Amino acid sequence: MKVSIIKYNGGNIQSVIFALNRLGIEPVLTNNKNELLQSDKIIFPGVGEASSCMKSLQESGLDKFIPQLKQPVLGICVGLQLMCNFSEEGNTKGLGIFDVNVRKFNLQVSDNQPKIKIPQMGWNTIFDLKTSLFDGISENSFIYYVHSFAAELGKNTVAKTNYGMDYSAALQKDNFYAVQFHAEKSSLVGSKILENFITKSV
Repeated sequence: MKVSIIKYNGGNIQSVIFALNRLGIEPVLTNNKNELLQSDKIIFPGVGEASSCMKSLQESGLDKFIPQLKQPVLGICVGLQLMCNFSEEGNTKGLGIFDVNVRKFNLQVSDNQPKIKIPQMGWNTIFDLKTSLFDGISENSFIYYVHSFAAELGKNTVAKTNYGMDYSAALQKDNFYAVQFHAEKSSLVGSKILENFITKSV
């Protein structure tokens, strides 16, 4: 099986490579469209600012290419956010794969609750789990986050997290999957989610 990681101006790629290595997978890091087309599974990771990451995709033509992929694609963190319609971070138009927008966390949750810290950094739980991506994962399992923006809930939401509000921890539409949390840094739970994507996604 050929697993490729999309190469662009999005950080944290090395951590994803190490996580896949632990599963016995030696991924290919590439922005070559022919090589991506020949891949069985594709991972679209990212850490950074949404508008600069999108600019990098546009410069290589990957912004038009990614939504046309037919094999399973997994977005991680900024990868998820760029797969949505729009992000408030840099007023960024996304790839439009998922019909939701990405909003900044609200500092003041309500008059009766204290302000939340932004970014959300650390461990939180996922719930309302759907699809084979979460086979073998228990409700309210802990996963690792670092982010200031989050995708709204929508028809493609397949897992949720609460941080002052419920938001999409994971999205799926057809062959496109995405998680806001860092699966590659989420210990055994994250490793199982990556394994499920590799072995069960279609």
